[in-house]
Amino acid sequence: MKERNNRPKKPFIIAGPCSVESREQTLATIRGLAACGRIDMIRGGVWKPRTSPNCFQGVGEEGLAWLAEAKRETGLPFGVEVANARHLEAALQAGADMVWIGTRTTGNPFSVQEVADALRGVDRVMVCVKNAPVADTGLWTGAVERLAAAGVSGERLWLIHRGFAQEVDGAYRNPPAWHVALEMRRRFPQLRMLCDPSHMCGRRELLAQTMQKAADLLYDGLFVESHIAPDQALSDAGQQVTPAELCRMLAGICWRREEAHQPQFEQELERYRLEIDQLDDQLFSLLSRRMRVVERIGRIKRENGVTILQRRRWGEIVENLTGRAAALNLSRDFIRTVLDAIHMESIAHQNRVMNDAEDPAEQR
Repeated sequence: MKERNNRPKKPFIIAGPCSVESREQTLATIRGLAACGRIDMIRGGVWKPRTSPNCFQGVGEEGLAWLAEAKRETGLPFGVEVANARHLEAALQAGADMVWIGTRTTGNPFSVQEVADALRGVDRVMVCVKNAPVADTGLWTGAVERLAAAGVSGERLWLIHRGFAQEVDGAYRNPPAWHVALEMRRRFPQLRMLCDPSHMCGRRELLAQTMQKAADLLYDGLFVESHIAPDQALSDAGQQVTPAELCRMLAGICWRREEAHQPQFEQELERYRLEIDQLDDQLFSLLSRRMRVVERIGRIKRENGVTILQRRRWGEIVENLTGRAAALNLSRDFIRTVLDAIHMESIAHQNRVMNDAEDPAEQR
């Protein structure tokens, strides 16, 4: 797990079955992963928090013995998901080297606090925290803070980005919302972050490109699911791949350096960064001008008793600009995201104008 400088290696790859289903399936999968030579830690679900009680709920503590046996045979450390203090105690007794807090647990501060309290004084286990289902940093940040307050910090505390729940069907099972994860990295630069492409994608066809995206965004590694016979898996069959398939995918990822330390590269990069800084300054100056116009519109609406929200007008703006996405070399989703942010800021400006007393200068 460690490099010579005593820091975790990069990329750090954690892989294993979504669920450990039998001793044979567990050992066969992990043997295949060990043979790959690119896996640093194995993972396996023992307790499965399924929406329906009629779904496979996991084999329970029996599965911990299979993971421990795989560890003894391959030499790879293992991790398991825990959702409460009882889970944690059983995992530690079985010799788990890592525990992770799943998305549903992260979304429940009471559960996170229970696990955090149970971790007090435990200094040998690595703890990973997946993001909560909602696409913001609030619950994720709260989980990190609870664990840190219990003494889990430094190289022992990691983040896992697995995407966020969505209300409508799309290409991803759980869309990445990369900007949310990047904000977490800004807030906690000392923490390592892994990408869980399996839960993001929901289907194996998207795994390779999503893993490369994570590498391009300087993630510290991957947290990925693998099964000896994916199509027969009892949970999340569509997003798992065989150990051999995963090995081929990992071999194809390009993990780039953050810096090149070459004078010509540094000079050219600095030139483009200066250009970006100038464009950003112009962009936000234009947005400021736009908001001043928005406030004038707000005053006119106030004087004529008209509502702030004009749905037809807003629909026309969105349709016009998203329709020009290809010509602008921008994605429709990006344009819509930016427009939504501008719209909310515009409403806030108009709302202030609507609720403020008239400016004495205007009355004169």
